[in-house]
Amino acid sequence: MKADSKKNSDKHRRIIEAAVKVFAKNGFFNSKVSEIARAANVADGTIYLYFQNKDDILICLFEEEMSKVLNKMRHALEGITDPARKLERFALAHLSLVEEAQELAEIIQVEIRQSSKFMKEYSNQQFHEYLNIISTIIKEGQAQGVFRQDIMPGVAKRAFFGALDEMSRYWVLSSVKKYSITMAAQQISDFFIKGMLTQKSED
Repeated sequence: MKADSKKNSDKHRRIIEAAVKVFAKNGFFNSKVSEIARAANVADGTIYLYFQNKDDILICLFEEEMSKVLNKMRHALEGITDPARKLERFALAHLSLVEEAQELAEIIQVEIRQSSKFMKEYSNQQFHEYLNIISTIIKEGQAQGVFRQDIMPGVAKRAFFGALDEMSRYWVLSSVKKYSITMAAQQISDFFIKGMLTQKSED
């Protein structure tokens, strides 16, 4: 079976969906391939027709979900021309994904860091594309004279994403949510936007 046809198969989808639930419930380190197989209602050996090991399942899960996140973010930003408003929308859309899919968010925020293969060997192009949406917005703002020219987009995109990532992790791990998604997104975007505005834009 070709790789593309494997990805499009019903069993592949069921294994990925089962992995989300098992990883979120038990943690990546404590999860077993046999548990994923049972949750997907397939034989243990069937897993290895589609994936090499548990790390491979995690990476494939991340790739597929990252593709969906990219598409959702691009759609959320459509039609917005003001760079500051774009950053606000990015922040809200990013944090809203955590609220909409909590099991998946837990895997991305916590469990994915438990895979040494993912952290040391894997480079995800789609994640880089996601970060580059932020730097593109900043460059647009600089071209329009809205954001300061001394801002380095490569540094700013990581700082902005890092703040959102930390708030996402807080939402995943905290049993009591002190802040709404909307409030957190507004606060984070305000901090960064005000720090990047030119003097002319502030007046």
